[in-house]
Amino acid sequence: MIRGGTLLRSPGVLRAALPARGARGLPGQSCRIWPAYVPSATGAARFSSGRAAVVRTPGANRALSSSAPRGTAVAGSEVVASAPPTSRIDERNVVVGWDATTFSRYHHIWLRDHCRCPQCFHPITKQRLVNTFEIPADVKPTNVLSKPEGLEIQWPSSQPHTSLYPWSWLRHNSYDPPMAKPPPTEKILWGSKILQDPPTVTYEQAMAEDGRGLFKWLSQVDKFGFCFISGVPPTPEATEELSRRIGFIRETQYGTFWDFTSDLAKGDTAYTTLALGAHTDTTYFTDPCGLQLFHLLEHTGGTGGATLLVDGFYVASILKELHPDAYELLSTVPVPTHAAGEPEALYTPSTRYTPVLKHEDGDLVQVRWNNDDRSVIRNLRPDQVEPWYDAIRVWYKLLSSPDSEYWVQLSPGTAVVVDNHRVLHGRSAFTGKRRMCGAYIGTDEYRSKLAVLSEKFAPDPVTQDTATTASVNGRSIWHPAL
Repeated sequence: MIRGGTLLRSPGVLRAALPARGARGLPGQSCRIWPAYVPSATGAARFSSGRAAVVRTPGANRALSSSAPRGTAVAGSEVVASAPPTSRIDERNVVVGWDATTFSRYHHIWLRDHCRCPQCFHPITKQRLVNTFEIPADVKPTNVLSKPEGLEIQWPSSQPHTSLYPWSWLRHNSYDPPMAKPPPTEKILWGSKILQDPPTVTYEQAMAEDGRGLFKWLSQVDKFGFCFISGVPPTPEATEELSRRIGFIRETQYGTFWDFTSDLAKGDTAYTTLALGAHTDTTYFTDPCGLQLFHLLEHTGGTGGATLLVDGFYVASILKELHPDAYELLSTVPVPTHAAGEPEALYTPSTRYTPVLKHEDGDLVQVRWNNDDRSVIRNLRPDQVEPWYDAIRVWYKLLSSPDSEYWVQLSPGTAVVVDNHRVLHGRSAFTGKRRMCGAYIGTDEYRSKLAVLSEKFAPDPVTQDTATTASVNGRSIWHPAL
């Protein structure tokens, strides 16, 4: 099985080149195989913005891009100050010339609709104030002016109206043509060898008031799909406090914060002593839970109960390379699921788009797999039935391969958070009393917290460029998410 690889970059795709055979990385995503990756060669990359030639050399600030403020020197790089980009008005667009060969066109109505002056955009609530439907369809600037801080546009109005758009924001949002965007967050795909150095933070780091440890924790989850937290007081109260450090706890039919043993208090096999194969939770929800935090509080009078983690993205990359037809079936055939163990609850997804491997714009974004919760498969064509069963058999074989399975014996004081949209979990059978507690946190809450911490500790180029001049209530009005 695949245990590591060398990172190779090609347009839009990162591929893992491996000794005997290749395993393609997930389409369009920045991925590498852990742990035997080799960073891509470091060399000077030249690009230009306006009239400023920028040379990035080894040691350059990774956040620096073509949208970096002009004339700003950054460690490891050389930025040559120059005149701002050119600008002119044509019949339907404002044309911005970044250099002699690179241009962007912005429709007049688009620019007017995106004015961020206080009359058009509330600086505190970050909500639109301009009435889009009162903007004339044929609106056209009366004048444009390239200034060092951005593109200034004067609009026809009974009251003079001027808009200013930062160059970094315009470049980031260029759509005609689209400009190169910063690479997505790197995902590190891993197999069983992750046991040599699993991502870990301490409870003290995660709970520190400055948020830096929390940022490290959530960044590790974003990169690896899971992260351990050591030194957690072995109490449900401390574990719940740790969970709420990320965001609101998502309440389900199992409660809000759960604290359980193998007493079948709930109608789910998790409340037994049985072994559980690799699976994701709440596949029967329209929106499966995002993060799941576990903490073993005690295990007495018995043995077993080891925790299993499997990187679903890693396994999917192998499946795609070795069995593309199976990958296609698991990416397109909806799998019905249910939760029916509680008399007062009967859950099924309200969407029919529930394949094992969910994609957006060609990228794998979610693994949804729990064979125990699978309902009757009745939506297959006759010629798909046997190939689909063959496909899930191959999927299961790869999931349960010794190369994929990471087994760890949890102990009181060590909690683990997993991304339920990527990492599958399970356990071995056990005897004795095993008390576990934990919680679900929604994907939106997790992503929101990580985005806020990223603003503080790893701001994007546009935020870096505009934070000192356009931040109100702690956030730039030009933030790329707005």
